[in-house]
Parts: sequence; structure tokens; C-alpha cells
Amino acid sequence: MEISSPYGDFVLPFDIAKAGVRGRLVRLDDASARALGAHALPEPAARVAGEMVALGALLGTALKLDGRLTIQTKGDGPLDLVTADYYGADENRGRGVRGYARVDAARFDPEADFAQLVGKGALAITIEPRRASKTYQGIVELSPDGIAPSAETYFAQSEQLPTVIRLAAAPLYVAGDRAPHWRAGGIMLQMTPESAKEGIESKSDDWDRLSLLLKTVEDLELVDITLAPETLLWRLFNEDEVLVQPPEPVIFRCDCDADRITQVLKGYTPEERAGLADPDGIIRARCEFCGKTHEITPPSLA
Repeated sequence: MEISSPYGDFVLPFDIAKAGVRGRLVRLDDASARALGAHALPEPAARVAGEMVALGALLGTALKLDGRLTIQTKGDGPLDLVTADYYGADENRGRGVRGYARVDAARFDPEADFAQLVGKGALAITIEPRRASKTYQGIVELSPDGIAPSAETYFAQSEQLPTVIRLAAAPLYVAGDRAPHWRAGGIMLQMTPESAKEGIESKSDDWDRLSLLLKTVEDLELVDITLAPETLLWRLFNEDEVLVQPPEPVIFRCDCDADRITQVLKGYTPEERAGLADPDGIIRARCEFCGKTHEITPPSLA
């Protein structure tokens, strides 16, 4: 493990080749803080949103996606919508993530567990390649045990690949700042397609052992940016030969665009647009992901 990695805002790919297993470790600092800082959320809801953003980084980089990956939950609980986007790098911007969650304050219970927060619903993963016209989507039932088990179900059903995932998110409070600085992290192990297809008994034994080891990781280890990722991998898999690949930086990224909003508004009637405008005639549309307010003036709608 000679490669040195940044301790925050990265995804670190690694391989345990002899066991036929590949993995990814993500740790977000500024990226998760900005993703969750655009809108205030109760702490239990913010934890779920942070885990979704971390999962988006894990899956998006694993796919080496040139485009956008969206993960979304919809349920009948008070946390009825959680969504995270991962954007692949393009000519102008690096790979990045953003997230949003919606809470029904009237029904929200701060003591509720995940199952009570989200209720019954589904998790959808949508892949939109930038250079291809076809969009792919997979939908699975939400697990009452959390976002990670729901994602594991997705891989079991859509990819037929044994996968185990651990996710965590936690607030950091700084003196003089009442708003929390959210960090998020996660780690994923997955049997390679070749190993899964071969079904070799020894590889299955290795998979069972590594999966159990992964489940021992602590939330603090996933979000602690002072802990070198190589150190964490050593703690977990010191009996195995782990090959660490170069880290992949991840930023906060929101691709909201005033021109797209303008085009949508042009499809409205003048009367409908008048109802959306402020007294000065300007329509102000706030992005729920980044908090930016786009001002659409009457001349731009002409």
C-alpha cells in the first residue's frame, strides 16, 4: 500500500485479487458539508441524506460513469424523499456529488428509526450516460434496515453480484458555528464478475470471511478524516494482500442552470408565470441542492 491518499473528499479503489474481491472506500468532508448545508434537516434525516451522498460517490466512481447517476428513495414516512446525484468528470468540472432530502415536519419524530422515518417505499438507481441516449434504471424495495442494505439488494437483483456495503454520516460542530459540518463515508466490497461466475468454493469462503470483517468497521472510522484510509484497510484486512489504486477526488457539484429553468418557464402561460413572479416581476427559483437562487427576468421569457 505505497500510494498516499487524501483523507477527505476522495474515493479509494482497492483490490483483494487472491479472493476475487474488489472494493471502494469513500470519505467526504467539504463535499458532504456543502451537500447537506444548503437546507437544514433534523439530524436523523441528515444522516440518511449523508449516507445517500456517500453511496452515490461509491457507485458512480465504480461505474466510471461519464454522465449522471441518481439514487432516490420514496416512502410513505415523514422522510418521504431522499435523493443524491453523482456527476462524472467532464471537460470543465471534476467528478462530484450533491444531495437533497424532504421531511414532513408535522409527522417527524426525532426518536424514530430508519424504518419509521422512511416508511414503506422504494429505492431507485438511475444511470444517464452523457454520450448515450439510453437511460438505465433499477428499482428495489426499501429495506427497513437502512440505505446500505437496500443497495445490497439492488446489486443482488440487478447485477447478481454479492455485495456488502457500510455507510455512515455524522455532524461535526465547530466552536462559534451553530450549524453542523457534515461528514460522510462508506466502504463497499464486491465479488468480481469472474469470481461470481466461477463459483469456486475457496473464493466463496474468502468472500464470507471478508464480508464479516467489513461489518466490524465503526462509523467513526468511516468519517474520521484524520485516519489514513490505508490504515483502515490494514485494520480490516491485514491478513490479505490489498492492492490500493490511486485515489479519485470528489467535489460538491451542482449542475443547476438558469437557462434550463427559463426554458421550462417558457412552457407556462403568461398568467401562470405572473403567479410565480415577485412584485418586481422577477421569478426567483431556489435550487434545493445548492441553495442558489436563479433570477428569471421578464425579457428572458419573451
